[in-house]
Amino acid sequence: MRVALASGALSPQACARITVDTTVQTKAVAHPTDAHLLLRAMEHVCRLARKHGLKLRQSFLRLGREARREVARLIHGKGHKQALRHLRKMRTWLGRLTRDVARKIEALGEDGADIARAFADTLELAEKVRTQQAKDKNKVYALHAPEVECIAKGKARTRYEFGVKTSIAVTNGRARGGQFILGMHALPGNPFDGHTLSGQIAQVERITGIKVTRAYVDRGYKGHGHKGEAEVYISHTRGITSPTIKRELRRRNAIEPIIGHAKADGLLERNHLKGATGDAINAILVAAGHNLRLLIAWFAAFLRAICSLWLLPEPALAG
Repeated sequence: MRVALASGALSPQACARITVDTTVQTKAVAHPTDAHLLLRAMEHVCRLARKHGLKLRQSFLRLGREARREVARLIHGKGHKQALRHLRKMRTWLGRLTRDVARKIEALGEDGADIARAFADTLELAEKVRTQQAKDKNKVYALHAPEVECIAKGKARTRYEFGVKTSIAVTNGRARGGQFILGMHALPGNPFDGHTLSGQIAQVERITGIKVTRAYVDRGYKGHGHKGEAEVYISHTRGITSPTIKRELRRRNAIEPIIGHAKADGLLERNHLKGATGDAINAILVAAGHNLRLLIAWFAAFLRAICSLWLLPEPALAG
């Protein structure tokens, strides 16, 4: 941001008027069906047992894989009841497997303290996967990424997305160098959009060092309760007489293609970094990458202008 401000690609006035929205930063996880999660729990427990030398009575892996195939074949057809029967069997096998591991660790006594600590998180997740129901809260959607949340954004093409909600702030008007991302951060816990507005404005002011005077948001921010100095304008609000504010409010939709670029050109659509810390890091890196691409295009145009002024051949710039 300092480079953009110093080079003239971004003006301080543009940083004072921002547009804020939220999106979902999806995690690199498979679609969390019950059969898939139960089989993954079995595989995680058996992998740890092999690593620590625990001899199991039965691993149930072959039976579990066959049962998962049968569930996938039958669940959406006339064999729905048969599919549920296979699911019940998988839950039974996972319970027998975890109890067998617990008995083996208990038999080791004090010598198995380190093994018990190594198994603690995996056994807890496996038990949660085995017992969770459709209407439960704080469910496990991935064994390797238990922090993943199920977020419904009301999209017809994607009813649910699995990851973490992310807030993004961009310049309302298009600066000379393009529309820069002024702030982005992950929001674990799937909070209400309006409650995240104050934190996003504070991040923009911290990064740019410029006070935000106006923030434009969509109707999902109704009841935001922001107490700061910035004026907040919600889309489709009637009674606004200022032509400048009405024009800037129409510019609010311009944040949507920026989110699309962040997902397509950046890695916001498929986050591979581990844990909640990885979610926070990935959001910052996506915003930085977007701004760097704009700066490269800005400096490339600047070099072309200089070359055309002095009638020099244009330099070969990397795409």
